[in-house]
Amino acid sequence: MKTKITFLLFFLCANVFSQELPPIVKYTPNLYGAANQNWMISQSQNQYVFFANNEGLLEFNGSNWQLYASPNETIIRSVKVIDNRIYTGCYMEFGFWTRQSNGSLKYTSLSESIKGKILDDEHFWNILNYDQWVIFQSLNRIYIYDTKLRTFKIITPDSTITKSYETSNSIYFQTVNGGLFELQSGKAHLVSSSPILKNNRIINVFAISEGLLIQTQLNGYYKIIGTAVSKFITEADSKIETSSVYSSLILSDGSYAVGTVSHGVFILTKEGKLKYHISQNKGLSNNTALSLFEDVDNNLWVGLDNGINCINLQSPIQSYTDDTGALGTVYTTKLHNGKLYVGTNQGLFYKNYKTKDDFKFIAGTKGQVWSLFMYKGTLFCGHDTGTFIINDGSAKCIFSQSGTWKFEPMPKHENMLLQGNYYGISVLEKVNDQWVFRNKIKGFNYSSRYFEVTDSQEIYVSHEYKGIFRFQLDNTLSKASSFTAYSNPAKGRYSSLIKFNNQIYYAYKEGIFKLNLKTKQFNKDQLLSSVFEKDEYTSGKLIVDDSNKIWLFSKNYIHYFSLSKLSSQFRKNVIPIPSSLTNSMLGFENISQTSNSEYLIGTTDGFYSININDMSFKSYLVGITNVGANKLNEETINFAINEEGSFAYDENNITFGYTVPEYNKYINAEYQYLLEGFQDEWSDWNSKTTVNFKNLPPGDYKFKVRANFANTTLQNIAAYNFTISKPWYNTNLAVIIYFLLFLSAGHFINKAYLNYYRKQREKLIEENNLLLEIQGLENEKQLMKLKNEQLSQDVDSKNRELAVSTMSLNSKNELLAFIKDDLKKTSESGVSNVKSVITTINKNITEEDSWSIFKEAFDSADKDFLKRIKLAHPSLTPNDLRLCAYLRLNLSSKEVAPLFNISVRSVEIKRYRLRKKMDLTHEQGLVEYIMEV
Repeated sequence: MKTKITFLLFFLCANVFSQELPPIVKYTPNLYGAANQNWMISQSQNQYVFFANNEGLLEFNGSNWQLYASPNETIIRSVKVIDNRIYTGCYMEFGFWTRQSNGSLKYTSLSESIKGKILDDEHFWNILNYDQWVIFQSLNRIYIYDTKLRTFKIITPDSTITKSYETSNSIYFQTVNGGLFELQSGKAHLVSSSPILKNNRIINVFAISEGLLIQTQLNGYYKIIGTAVSKFITEADSKIETSSVYSSLILSDGSYAVGTVSHGVFILTKEGKLKYHISQNKGLSNNTALSLFEDVDNNLWVGLDNGINCINLQSPIQSYTDDTGALGTVYTTKLHNGKLYVGTNQGLFYKNYKTKDDFKFIAGTKGQVWSLFMYKGTLFCGHDTGTFIINDGSAKCIFSQSGTWKFEPMPKHENMLLQGNYYGISVLEKVNDQWVFRNKIKGFNYSSRYFEVTDSQEIYVSHEYKGIFRFQLDNTLSKASSFTAYSNPAKGRYSSLIKFNNQIYYAYKEGIFKLNLKTKQFNKDQLLSSVFEKDEYTSGKLIVDDSNKIWLFSKNYIHYFSLSKLSSQFRKNVIPIPSSLTNSMLGFENISQTSNSEYLIGTTDGFYSININDMSFKSYLVGITNVGANKLNEETINFAINEEGSFAYDENNITFGYTVPEYNKYINAEYQYLLEGFQDEWSDWNSKTTVNFKNLPPGDYKFKVRANFANTTLQNIAAYNFTISKPWYNTNLAVIIYFLLFLSAGHFINKAYLNYYRKQREKLIEENNLLLEIQGLENEKQLMKLKNEQLSQDVDSKNRELAVSTMSLNSKNELLAFIKDDLKKTSESGVSNVKSVITTINKNITEEDSWSIFKEAFDSADKDFLKRIKLAHPSLTPNDLRLCAYLRLNLSSKEVAPLFNISVRSVEIKRYRLRKKMDLTHEQGLVEYIMEV
């Protein structure tokens, strides 16, 4: 038992289903905003797609989904677009929808006119069209509606109707145990009552050159030629017969699409060979296909039990999606000797190319595969555990000392290869037709995921976190020297280094730089760097293919550059596939060439193939889907699309919706718009399908939108003219009324002003006379004031003169005192008559009276200064006040000393004591302070 389980696990890992399928666009119920089940699909002339959904009629225009509720709140089972009407059938109700001028759909009931004839609990499961008649089929009856006469004809078979079918020339239906019938002249005619047709539920009927091809639910296909019924055998009979067919379709190329209940969708060629089997584990959203429909672009729409899928059958892109996780993320692919090798994070797998064979796991390669490199007929595998040589599905390890990133041939040494490892670079050598590990290059131990070597054996290495390095390899290929680290260009996330056209290029978020071999400096390449403009950078990964094209990946495109055949210039090519759809690992994008024009691109869940020569698409048309306007803080109202719009001045928030009705998975349309009257230039290209203009001023406008699809600008430009009216108070009539009112008001105002100014003039004359009198009195008053001021100034001047004379008197007393002192000395000498002179001088010295007179004069002249200083400093003595007065007169210490009859040194001491009493700081001057009091 243990052995069996081990073998089963190995088998599951070693074999991965590998069929490449067309791209599948998945639409979930959450995305389209309706119920899970979709019973029938149809398409209108403008390429909008309609679905009969459990919650109503579902419309998709390529950009936006719109759900219209069922007219009687029941499940819509059928839908059919005929001319400009969308016919639907549901529970006890059928009718049609028509497009209104504002772009929305309006329902009109047809069953209402025959309401009494409809059976109780009747569902309408199918709608068919033949010439002027529309056929509504329930399980009980067939209702034939004449669109010209607007009349009904009802056909009631003997037993329950299983289903009805439409071919190019006939309408068929099957009844339970009754066989196959055809409608002729409004009546049912039996086509065949073969037991095969009685006992098998018919899913569809196809007209073929020999007769009819019948698709049954459980027993495959049968042909009816004349009256004979024979089996039509296909490759998928065994699978289809166990799957219970629910829907089927003949495609435009003659192949058949079969939708089953439990195994998804089968695509068969017209010869009956299995082309595709698409199920849930191969990319389909659900295994139950309730409805199938082929649109005008040959896309196959699948209405599922849980969602909607669109299969791009004619796409130049084929994808392999590994929903099981057995294959893993693809990091590298290589076509070698007719086998496709795929390296993933799970290991190395291979299969025979262009076959439906399963991928097989190569034993011994479990783990991360980084690269596959083919050199002189040998396939090398760079692995997390080392280096392998791959030969016909087997792997031989030749190096296991470190993980291996990549390989590069060594110039002038055909039997040697350089390999970039986790810890530097090492050398492989071919000895006796066997590749073996030779040596590791000493002196460089950094991880070497990207490196290139020049003809002079100079090696350049790009390290994502350290930048670019350069070193010289010696002649023995064993040692690195002349080590250089570049500061410019800088290191960068997802950066890479590669040789293209004998030039070394380095790419990171700031652009792509080319090495100048002479200066050994990197210079920015403007052409290649243009790929990363407009915030397009996602990864700097550069890849050179086998035909010497260089590939780059950006946010919205895949780019490749090739050399022009007529010049040395690069020719730029763009594939409009965004990175969000390719689902690649950033920094590990990979692409390999499998033929002249076919490439494989690895993704996180598989890979896809692309043929660059088939990247051409039909010309689509861009159209405006809705025009809405709203007032501030109110809901948007949709307006007519096909006529010029007119909006009120406060309905100036205008919204436009537009679309290109295409349904390709990998190619997205981009749009540019211009609002003439508001903008001067077209907007930038972007994928948004709506634009809103807020608070537009009154005026005439023209909105224009154009689209770009598959790197080609579509021919048409959709346009919409509209006008935003002026408010009533700003209309031409209002302006005329304003003008007339202005003239009338001007006349009356002018008359009133004339009367007013006449009265004012008279009043002014009286006032001026009064003012002249008042002015005269004022002048006299001013003159008296000036005289009083002059007298006051004279008094002050006299007072100052008095102070000066007092000072002079004081000086006289000082002189007399000096003479007195001299006479005293003389008296002591014996001169007797001197005493009488001294007596006379003493009588004339009046020091105290002199100070009193000076103080009174000083106060009169200086506005009571001594009182103010005494009030500010109550501790001042009379002598202190006297000193303050002298200092106020700006007298120096030398001049003050005689006035006190003391020495200059004593004056300085007095000044010092005065500062202390006034509590002045060191920075404050005593005189300055006294002058400011």
